[in-house]
Amino acid sequence: MSDVPEEVRRLAAERDAKREEKDFVAADALRDRIAELGFRVIDSSQGPILEPVTPPGPKGPRRLRPEEVGSVLGEPPTADVSVHWVCEGWPEDIARALAGFRANEAAREAQYFVADVTGADPASFGEGVEIVPLAEGTGWAVARNAGLKRSRGHVVLAVDASVEPTGDVFGPLMTALEDETIGVCGPFGIVTEDLRNFEVSEGPEVDAIEGYLMAFRRDVLHEVGMFDEKFKWYRSADIEWSFRVKDAGLRTVVVELPVARHEHRMWSDTPPDERAKWSKRNYYRFLDRFRGRFDLTVSGRGAGS
Repeated sequence: MSDVPEEVRRLAAERDAKREEKDFVAADALRDRIAELGFRVIDSSQGPILEPVTPPGPKGPRRLRPEEVGSVLGEPPTADVSVHWVCEGWPEDIARALAGFRANEAAREAQYFVADVTGADPASFGEGVEIVPLAEGTGWAVARNAGLKRSRGHVVLAVDASVEPTGDVFGPLMTALEDETIGVCGPFGIVTEDLRNFEVSEGPEVDAIEGYLMAFRRDVLHEVGMFDEKFKWYRSADIEWSFRVKDAGLRTVVVELPVARHEHRMWSDTPPDERAKWSKRNYYRFLDRFRGRFDLTVSGRGAGS
């Protein structure tokens, strides 16, 4: 941090003191002042890291190991909602989704976060987005968890860049999650009768919420845990986590939302043979944990019942 101005260092130290005092509103205000001076604060297990918002050279800011990303989940929430993306390419898709959310925030306090594994230009995401540049090769679930650890919202949305809000998404989700029997909800649900074939369902009760948009209270992460970091690709990670939610005695529920779905480029741009290999590997990772758990399904029965 030798190139960090003294004023930025002073504000960062003051912010640390406010965090120690658990004055998180003041700490967040100081973080914003630091951002105005051209730096972002990344809380890591080794202490705060100050990185310039504008990359100092062609290589950009230092890319972090996932374990260097500090968690704020032990602190009280300071926002209404946190919205998270994993950037594995196509930052323009995230920018499109961000515009949709921002156009329909109303009076809600929203935190936007991108876990970037591509070295994208931070400016491509626009203003007011917390970005953590992660090391190249970081797997999907590890990157997703790095984002989730930064959640300051009472409600958390894990979103795919292919989904664009066309109206108020926050209101219906926050209202649904006032029901503490619901663990995860979203607009896209699926059901199964044999734990092998999954079909789209309008619900409301479903077996899993698809990862295009999953919403849950932040405290569910404490009860259920993060995504399984063995999922280096996204497929079936949403199903596995949804089943863990149900195994904790919570419900998975479809909530109708005003959203548009665009091309899912991680799927369409992956060669078919690689898609098949990774999908099969991830599916068996799910099955290894939940084989025979028909009690967690809406139907409650297997194919032979």
